[in-house]
Amino acid sequence: MQITALRDDVLRIRASRTDVLPEDASWAVLPEARRASVAVQQESSARTVRFRTSKLEVRVDRATGLITLMDAEGHVLQQDAEPMQFEGKRFCAAETMPLDEHYFGLGDKTGAFDHREEAFRMWNTDAYAWQESTDPLYKSIPFYLTYRAGVSLGVLMDNTWPSSFDFGKTLENTMQYCVDGGAADVYVLYGPTAKQVLKSYAWLTGPTPLPPLWTLGFQQSRYSYMTEARVLEVAERLRKDRIPSDAIYLDIDYQNKNRPFTINTQAFPDIPGMVKTLHEQKFHVVAITDLHIAYLPGQDYAPFNSGMAGDDFVKNPDGSVYVGKVWPGPSVFPDFTKRSARVWWSTLYKGFTEMGIDGFWNDMNEPSVFDELKTMPCSTVHQLDEPGFAERTATHCEIHNVYGMENSRATFEGQLALRPDMRPFVLTRATYAGGQRYAATWTGDNSATWNHLRLTTSMLKNLGLSGFALAGADVGGYAGTPTPELLTKWIEIGAFQPIDRDHAEKGTGDHEVWANGLAQEDIRRRFIETRYRLLPYLYTITEEDTHTGLPLLRPLFLEFPDAASDHHPLDVDVNTSGEFMVGPDLLVAAPAFEDKADDYDATLPSRGWYDFWTGKEVAEDKEQLQTGGMLPGIGAGLALPTVRVHRELATLPVFVRPGAIIPMEPLVQSTEERPKGPLTLRVFAGADCGGHLYQDDGRSFAYKQGAFLRMSFTCEATADHRRVSVRVGKHEGTYPAWWKELAVQVNGLNGKASVVTVNGKIAAHVDDGHSVTIETLDAGDGMDIVVRSTGDGQ
Repeated sequence: MQITALRDDVLRIRASRTDVLPEDASWAVLPEARRASVAVQQESSARTVRFRTSKLEVRVDRATGLITLMDAEGHVLQQDAEPMQFEGKRFCAAETMPLDEHYFGLGDKTGAFDHREEAFRMWNTDAYAWQESTDPLYKSIPFYLTYRAGVSLGVLMDNTWPSSFDFGKTLENTMQYCVDGGAADVYVLYGPTAKQVLKSYAWLTGPTPLPPLWTLGFQQSRYSYMTEARVLEVAERLRKDRIPSDAIYLDIDYQNKNRPFTINTQAFPDIPGMVKTLHEQKFHVVAITDLHIAYLPGQDYAPFNSGMAGDDFVKNPDGSVYVGKVWPGPSVFPDFTKRSARVWWSTLYKGFTEMGIDGFWNDMNEPSVFDELKTMPCSTVHQLDEPGFAERTATHCEIHNVYGMENSRATFEGQLALRPDMRPFVLTRATYAGGQRYAATWTGDNSATWNHLRLTTSMLKNLGLSGFALAGADVGGYAGTPTPELLTKWIEIGAFQPIDRDHAEKGTGDHEVWANGLAQEDIRRRFIETRYRLLPYLYTITEEDTHTGLPLLRPLFLEFPDAASDHHPLDVDVNTSGEFMVGPDLLVAAPAFEDKADDYDATLPSRGWYDFWTGKEVAEDKEQLQTGGMLPGIGAGLALPTVRVHRELATLPVFVRPGAIIPMEPLVQSTEERPKGPLTLRVFAGADCGGHLYQDDGRSFAYKQGAFLRMSFTCEATADHRRVSVRVGKHEGTYPAWWKELAVQVNGLNGKASVVTVNGKIAAHVDDGHSVTIETLDAGDGMDIVVRSTGDGQ
């Protein structure tokens, strides 16, 4: 066993069944992170091997191999329940589970948000119409985050072989991990905060690259829009009905006989012309490119012929090419573990790129095969030609869980090669730890049910805690036709989630925004419009994620670890399970069960919140205060404020943290449209008041050379909120602002505004009774705004 302190707060544990450690290689962990190390202070004895960093202490019992991890003060953070064990090719580890510890992550697993008392399998699987008990699903992200009384660890079990995680389901209060083969390579990341763990995980496996701005817009898809005329009809209707939108997807029926990288010229006679028309209407086009290549020897199918010529397909044990049935019929599969195969794959996009297609969708990449196994046999053979790995063959059992990630990697790197000045967009269904470096993702083939809308929140929370900040779910549900009310509510909630894509399967009723009539369409449009007005905020927190690893959609405990008196994560409580944060400042308080008709209590993690829609301070329900405890006798003494919510189809409670400053823009119909009017800063007076804004051209890498715009904002309020001052910082960077005017809306002033000054001069303002709005010239050189009230009334 070898234990290395990569940093003072990150450990790597490697172990072998022999006296030689396996090769130091990883598909997930960046080489510079694996090679890192810091000096440690060793304090070993005859009984223990022991060392310290500035933040951690590690003890290994020489007789048993049991490991204990403590913080600098001697508090136990993690303790082996059993020694690491090798049984033939299998490797197992076990940790004790304190009664008050919670477990999150592992990607988009179903069931409760907290994985305690649950067990999961890691084996990427095409799980059509999955249900709450379905496991495994499409992704294998063997990273979990522990949370105990506000203290967090992250654990990455970096092994691509089939594996399992059992969080006390089989053996009470014992977490068991077992893997069918390969090396023992474990990374332990210490917080103590969950935010620090996520930052360390991004350092370890790589951050999400900054996506094109348009990917944050509303996206419309279907399996399938069957003709070119239908695609253009949908686009025209979106613009005619003034439904803000940015992308339209092409599913497999645009292809000839479902063969990737072909076009059905009867149904799509002029795709270049169609793409040109959609671009003129300010739409982006995303095309599906499944990885299976039709097996067509002796025929004029270039992807098959060129792949065979380059020896780029997965083999059977006897050296013949593996053939499995998928959408085109008999198909072969690229060997993405070979650099040459990935380069070959990237060249297949040249024609589509020249047509102007903006993004690509890698589906079916678990890989899915239409037989009893649902995938390739474990006996199929891959060629490893990858930096850090010895050149060798590997069975599919070893490669299966990383196969989808390497598919998305080949697509991402191919787009960079073909359009080096443009940010790629790739959407993948299957992936592995570190896959956030190459692609966004979604939760696969969900169903049009209220339960699947409920499950979406916990699945996206766990994906965000697993490195995937850019994730979504098929809005409305993929399998089946949603009721009008379900589709409306899903569009409302989807408007606040990272990837907002409306998608449905063949044979279902319409899922488009205008389905079910004008009354439903008007409600849905309003929420999509809100998303577009929030784009400055959404893009800012997206850019923040590229530095911090903090997801866009966050559990409450990530921002409010101390909300409960016992410091348990609020999100595990049933009454808050539908709630989530959007960045640090917005709280979407959806109910735990959307299909119930009853009014409900929305729980707030602190006091002083504002209603996002009105700007008014929230009136707490004094009789419905929630105790901070999760278990009887725990957490007594601290009460959490609640707000009584009257359930209506057209409303979704959204609250703003006191002290937030939210940048918003005038409504546009596409991110390609320049906003007209002022940038609005919505100031919500409170403690630690501040915010910031990030802008760039939204599509190129010019921001890396300084072509960006950053602004910071702060505010201060007197204890009685009769005076609120706002400081608008100077522009940083060379990217020019799209606005010529800045509007500042101050919420939380006690009384009607009497005097407003901007840089010491009296300024005009509008007071609507609960907010004060000041419009002024561009604040590129900074600005000080002071709002004073008469103090009459609240």
